[in-house]
Amino acid sequence: QVQLVESGGGSVQAGGTLRLSCAASDYTYNNNCWGWFRQAPGKEREGVASIFTPTGTTNYSDSVKGRFTISQGNAKNTVFLQMNSLKPEDSAMYYCAAGPSYGLRCRPDGLNSWGKGTLVTISS
Repeated sequence: QVQLVESGGGSVQAGGTLRLSCAASDYTYNNNCWGWFRQAPGKEREGVASIFTPTGTTNYSDSVKGRFTISQGNAKNTVFLQMNSLKPEDSAMYYCAAGPSYGLRCRPDGLNSWGKGTLVTISS
């Protein structure tokens, strides 16, 4: 299908800011759903943020709500995750995923394209 590549990860101090980017190798019109996930060593993968691009509807986990913002770039094959007020518990490998919508609903199991991840490390 489509290949995704994340970038923008790095190491910053608590309270800092990072902006992650996800670019698809090619734009397809069925990529209505985009999501960011993260996984720390020894922990389960966690959904962080998602966007339904036809309407711009977003969803966030409670742990990042108010601090993170997901958005689609001017290029429709690009999405971003703006991360502000970072905390040590945000440290993880962050993955971008994309796929079609089912009606007006995005389903996690419908995300059929995944990136290889970008590492985020937050120090105290």
